[in-house]
Amino acid sequence: MNRFYKKAEAVRDEDAQGWRIHLDGRPVKSPSKAEFVLPAERLAHEIAAEWDAQGEKVLPTTMPIMQLAATAIDRVRPHRFAVIAELTGFGRSDLLCYRASFPDDLVRQQAEAWQPLLDWAHHELGISLKVTEGVMPITQEDEALLRIQDEIEALDDYHLTALHTLTTVSGSVIIGLATLRRRISAEQAFEVSQLDENYSIEHWGADAEAVARRERHRAELL
Repeated sequence: MNRFYKKAEAVRDEDAQGWRIHLDGRPVKSPSKAEFVLPAERLAHEIAAEWDAQGEKVLPTTMPIMQLAATAIDRVRPHRFAVIAELTGFGRSDLLCYRASFPDDLVRQQAEAWQPLLDWAHHELGISLKVTEGVMPITQEDEALLRIQDEIEALDDYHLTALHTLTTVSGSVIIGLATLRRRISAEQAFEVSQLDENYSIEHWGADAEAVARRERHRAELL
């Protein structure tokens, strides 16, 4: 899409009790034509800056904050309860809870990288998840799943959208929550979630599909 505007700015809308993005004085709509009203001034200015930074072509892939906000408005808000249920369900199969039984160096790496995050979730969030070896399903306590649900329900639509991306890409709602709470960075979240993949690459090499998948996950998280 060619750039069709000269100026992008964040504008307070008192009637809507929020902030809009104006392109040459005209308010931006979401991709589904919904009202694009943002709750925070900083968020609005960051999105306006993304629009302002576009060249002759408007490239949505270079506007990650705009994409996140649009996803929150168009896809997450209308299905909020379903999204919360989906993310809570990750607690039943969280990546961090399923460990290798061998080789010893992989067992050690998983314990060193993953256990501190489970410990953090236990002490800071009151979420206690069981750990097992292998891939056989483990039954987590209802109390732990309810605590996960409580944490997720407390998020606004925008943070819920971010958590959805973090969780579905990493395979771990604990990694997602730890990133949102700034316990770890997005880069650390990526590396922790890719531990098994990295081990395989280091010991047996990478195929084109694995490399493409890794780069796709990196782009989504970072």
